[in-house]
Amino acid sequence: MNSSATYVPTTRIIIFLIAFALFSCDSKIREKTGNFTGTFEHGNFSDEIQFEVNQDSTGYQVFFTSLEQNANRIPFQGVEVSNDSINFRLQSDFYTYSFKNQWMDNNDKLQGTLTVDTITVLYTLEKEVPGHSQIPKNEDVGFESDGLKLNGTIWYPKDGGNKAVVILTSSGNANRSASRAEAILFAQMGFTTFHYDKRGTGNSEGDWQAATMEELLMDDINAINYFSDKTGIPITNIGIKGSSQGATKIPYVLNELENLQYGIAVSCPGVSLLESDLNFWKNRNAETIGNEIEDAAKLQRKVFEFIGGKIAREDLEKAIDAEKSKSWFTHIWVPNLDEVQVDKKLLYTPIPYFETTKQPILIVQGKMDEIIPPNSHSLISEAIEKSGNDNFKTVLIEGASHSMYDVGESDFPYWSKLHPDYVTTIKDWVNSVSNP
Repeated sequence: MNSSATYVPTTRIIIFLIAFALFSCDSKIREKTGNFTGTFEHGNFSDEIQFEVNQDSTGYQVFFTSLEQNANRIPFQGVEVSNDSINFRLQSDFYTYSFKNQWMDNNDKLQGTLTVDTITVLYTLEKEVPGHSQIPKNEDVGFESDGLKLNGTIWYPKDGGNKAVVILTSSGNANRSASRAEAILFAQMGFTTFHYDKRGTGNSEGDWQAATMEELLMDDINAINYFSDKTGIPITNIGIKGSSQGATKIPYVLNELENLQYGIAVSCPGVSLLESDLNFWKNRNAETIGNEIEDAAKLQRKVFEFIGGKIAREDLEKAIDAEKSKSWFTHIWVPNLDEVQVDKKLLYTPIPYFETTKQPILIVQGKMDEIIPPNSHSLISEAIEKSGNDNFKTVLIEGASHSMYDVGESDFPYWSKLHPDYVTTIKDWVNSVSNP
């Protein structure tokens, strides 16, 4: 009797402990927060997307990431949670994207629908294993250039390594967020990657509008040297990449830092920045103006030349007076002449520097590019050949825009994303010229 009395409670305790362990394990599995990743597909369209689901005392927050859309942690609006359901939306200038989701399989999956316009698409996302995030680690840093404090971010590949890419700044007031997705993509390829806020943008000091092209180029050079010192990666293992105006700086920087490993010039005009801007204006107005587009372009050129400091205001005003009665005049872009700040960057052309560049170069141009002249790639190739450099490659991508977005026929035309051939082209070429 005594032994029997002792046995029963012990058995119950064991059962209780097992049940408690299972309950604890189950409650951990059922955590609803985390990163949910998967492929969104509709017809010929597909995209790798991620929802980051967080919770604090105020409720749930959800963020959207699609690197090929250059979207990183975009906050969803109108997050609503009810039992195992979580719904939210994104709003663009043209569309509302409504997401309805349900947690499945002990909260290891999000199964949902996206409704936009008249289309509803199903998707299933799986929770990432903790510690296996697809987003690489990063470090915010600052450095000095021309007496200014400039700030940037270094992205570190998961497995380390000794290969690196620096992304040069481009035109306008865009800060490093414009290249964040691409920096992450490079880090995922195994490259330590650096991008930074151009002077006068983001968290960097200075004035990019008043800066000369030479000053901006020196900022790039100082950024590369700082990055090399900071990471310990030698210049010989670093490549540089630039798009549009950033691409025009590639040959100059390669000439100044002869030990740089390679350059990638994307959507690079084979003419001056002024000529590229004029080409864009013509493409935007050719259909409306019709046969008189070339006459109209002559006046628009003078406007750009005045901004670039090439002609006097008096000469521009005479040209405007002579043409203001023309039917096409309303399509001419004329800024407030009293407020114009001379910008000689418009007169900069990369061609002379391509003619002396010796390092490997990749030239990528989209065939649907409306900004740069369509023969830019051939003008650049001819210039590189003059240097005796035969280690370059030119790639034309069908259906790619100036920003390298896929603008071809799509069964889901509501999201813009990088052309798949663009990402593949850069990855294959960079790996072919980088140190193992």
